[in-house]
Amino acid sequence: MRQKLTIDSLITAAKEFCYSEKKKNFPTLIGVTDGKAIGAFVEHRLKEFLFNRYEALIGDSASGIDLPSFDINTDIKVTSIKQPQSSCPFKSARQKIYGLGYNILLIVYNKIDTAKECHLNYLNCTFIYAQHTADFTMTKRLSEMLKDGANVGDIMGFFYDKSIPGDEISLTQLAEEVLENGVEQGYLTISNALRWRLQYQRVISLDNSVSGVLNCEIS
Repeated sequence: MRQKLTIDSLITAAKEFCYSEKKKNFPTLIGVTDGKAIGAFVEHRLKEFLFNRYEALIGDSASGIDLPSFDINTDIKVTSIKQPQSSCPFKSARQKIYGLGYNILLIVYNKIDTAKECHLNYLNCTFIYAQHTADFTMTKRLSEMLKDGANVGDIMGFFYDKSIPGDEISLTQLAEEVLENGVEQGYLTISNALRWRLQYQRVISLDNSVSGVLNCEIS
């Protein structure tokens, strides 16, 4: 009987997956340079790995999140060490300050091809809790501004300076929320676009120095 998937067992299973998969040969991936195709390949295999061992709700493209149950609420991101980044749907500017609204399970690989073999050498497996998925620079600067006694006008000015998307009403409401509730430090780099561009170099290098970002180097 399969056990119910938890955050702890998800993290453990992801590490086991990386250790077991890095020894395998995937000849169908020889010469493939499309990061999205490789990411989809790895995500499919990881979901199958989880489903065979745990009772878990596995999401699809319609749900938008790979593990959408309320208690897991985690999206899987797979990226190359050469450019550790991905994209995600833009919902509102608030995500850049208060996080994406879900956890991220990040798997980083280095693809090694020969004439007859392809190996995905997994280097890092990181779990980022939802409250830390905001933008590092935005949250750091806003925290500093609040300590310095910033008001709504100051925060609005900062939003405009950083080209935060949104109209005046929505940005005013966001500034008031920041002033009232403060912010928690995020550790992603989130670039403005029609889809958020997420960069992970910082979280990969944290090495368990921050509560809420769990790093595991796959050796």
